[in-house]
Amino acid sequence: MRLTRVTTAELDRLEFHAVRSGEHAKVAAQLLELANQVDAGSEISRAELFVRAGEQWEFTQEYERACAAYQRAIDDGAATVVDARALRAGALLHLDEIGQAYAEFERLEADEPSSLQTYLHVAESLYAHDDLAGAERWATEGARLFLDQVGDPYVDDLLQELLRIRFRIRADLGLAEDALDRCTDTD
Repeated sequence: MRLTRVTTAELDRLEFHAVRSGEHAKVAAQLLELANQVDAGSEISRAELFVRAGEQWEFTQEYERACAAYQRAIDDGAATVVDARALRAGALLHLDEIGQAYAEFERLEADEPSSLQTYLHVAESLYAHDDLAGAERWATEGARLFLDQVGDPYVDDLLQELLRIRFRIRADLGLAEDALDRCTDTD
């Protein structure tokens, strides 16, 4: 097997192709193949390639394949933009594997995720599956953890996205506005 290096530009090219062509399954297979061939010096880690493959499988609603790709990312152990456990739990919800999904969320929560994207993904997943209380808890925790990092444009955008979904969730729950709601940019 020939080891290869994968760049962000190559990954972007593949993902843009999937969006333009709708060939998500084909791109997922290519990403898995790359993950199996990537070397340690690659700009994109093996785990991140597994995660991206799983996301492509989700676009085709092949949640079992997505779960398998996410599990490979978890087993690899390298950091990913969104924690692979959160992604796997979301895919498990689509498969109606509720107990397994919530066990994954609990393990993730116990480790206190370090990325704002992970909190956003979990809040969105739980909201989409009608667990408003859980979604509000994750959104609130993520907002509190990252509110002090305001000033970084990337963090600012993600934080506003998290605050907006939190606001919608709280409105659906009939909760009164609080200090975090007032941090939401409504422009």
